[in-house]
Amino acid sequence: MRWDNLLSDDSALFGADAVTTRTFDTPEFRGVTFHEIRARSILNRVPGASRLPFEWTVNPYRGCTHACVYCFARKTHSYLDLDTGLGFDSQIVVKVNAPDLLRRQLASARWQGEHIAMGTNVDCYQRAEGRYRLMPGIIAALRDHANPFSILTKGTLILRDLDLLREAAAVTEVGISVSVGFIDETLWRTVEPGTPAPERRLDVVRTLTGHGIGCGVLMAPVIPFLGDSPGQLRATVRAIAASGATSVTPLVLHLRPGAREWFMAWLTEHHPHLVRRYERLYAEGPYAPKWYQRRITRHVHELAQEYGIGPSPSTQPRAPITDTTRVRPRDERPTQLTLL
Repeated sequence: MRWDNLLSDDSALFGADAVTTRTFDTPEFRGVTFHEIRARSILNRVPGASRLPFEWTVNPYRGCTHACVYCFARKTHSYLDLDTGLGFDSQIVVKVNAPDLLRRQLASARWQGEHIAMGTNVDCYQRAEGRYRLMPGIIAALRDHANPFSILTKGTLILRDLDLLREAAAVTEVGISVSVGFIDETLWRTVEPGTPAPERRLDVVRTLTGHGIGCGVLMAPVIPFLGDSPGQLRATVRAIAASGATSVTPLVLHLRPGAREWFMAWLTEHHPHLVRRYERLYAEGPYAPKWYQRRITRHVHELAQEYGIGPSPSTQPRAPITDTTRVRPRDERPTQLTLL
């Protein structure tokens, strides 16, 4: 294997001599290749023009075995000259030194203790985390520096770190959100094949709230014509409310380059009768029309009020990232990577 990087002291993701490639012959990782790297930086500054409610992110992984067909982060794999389809699902970059690097950066005199958001690129609690166990060290570093942070996840593995999260919440601000766009099991199995079932994710919400850690639900994505019927929206909001979620925030599917091509190929195979409807709905770009987004948001908020929960307050600071915005942090600038 050879890695050809456009290296510079400031923008390189990692050095050419710092890559180890591994495969594991276990059922959960069969067909997956892990590229272990030693990152040069783990704190990524969000561009000011993004208008996000936080300035810093930490992303210990690139690529994701959740294999969500709509994943907006697929395009980031092309920065490394990797495939944004199956390659995104099976070629996972692991920043093995993330916990130690974060601890050193938090201790720097230049660091001002700003909020750090995680889950902003790919899920930090995807299956790889079960083997590499990067998050305990990351959370411990944040706890020890009383540094506020938030996590957005589809993974149930976050419960492994419950004690650490409780310890961190005792000394700093901790925000947790779980992503559940729908509870339809047939839809889940086809569009999110590598994720825990929606009901298992809602069990995470129950457990966290039961231990005094407030947990909101990002109802994302709401998938047009497949997961947006009044009955589906009602069933999903009802289940979210029953889980004890502190809030519910709906977000409609968006299809950026990289994700759009992969999703449309999946749609052509599984729901060919919807292809033309999608082409019309997304004719103006990656986002559904404002009228459609407002309709979904209004409906979900009405249901949330009916079931006794509300949307995330628009003024709430330091909320986890939503998947309506993609940022390219400092360590994710375009890099050339060639596998031989």
